[in-house]
Amino acid sequence: MRLKLDIAPDIVAMMAAEVAAGERSVTAAMREAGTGLKSAWRTQITGGGLGTRLGNSIRLASFPNSGDSLSAAALVWSNAPVIVGAHDTGPLIRSKNGFWLAIPTAAAGKSSKGGRITPGEWERRTGLRLRFIYRRRGPSLLVAEGRLNSKGRAVASKSKTGRGVATVPIFLLVAQVKLRKRLDLARDAERAVEGVPGLIVANWVEGRV
Repeated sequence: MRLKLDIAPDIVAMMAAEVAAGERSVTAAMREAGTGLKSAWRTQITGGGLGTRLGNSIRLASFPNSGDSLSAAALVWSNAPVIVGAHDTGPLIRSKNGFWLAIPTAAAGKSSKGGRITPGEWERRTGLRLRFIYRRRGPSLLVAEGRLNSKGRAVASKSKTGRGVATVPIFLLVAQVKLRKRLDLARDAERAVEGVPGLIVANWVEGRV
């Protein structure tokens, strides 16, 4: 007597199909979680008044680059980690050499290289000399003898009589500055991680429908 056993449906094929479905759902979930976190971080940065340029420094990479995997992952990072990290932690900033931190006023203008201008660059650009004024209360000052132009920037006076010349505060001098914490990146990262299991299930179910 010969017996033949046929198992329908094919268990091996079913298991292979479930593994493939799992790979697709995990990969889709990680890409969705990464995209959501990148968007949330960019929104935090621009919403905190730090500008779209810094917001666009947030990048996303998904692994694998192609295909699906049960070990799929997403990496979200910033191309400007020092700046973003400072606004995320709100550190206490001190001068590296133990002296003053020079905070430019509106009269100082901006650096030709972009960002905050230094006292040395300001003197080279304007041809004016800065003078130190110590104050017991409030920040000390670096001032210059000049005039304000139509943009509110301090420039050298062309008057031969001294008319219109004034002592203009160019820099505030402080021993340290506490940077205000504007971001909470960990909050969004935790939400993204907590949402991954639900995304995996949703994508797995959707793939079956």
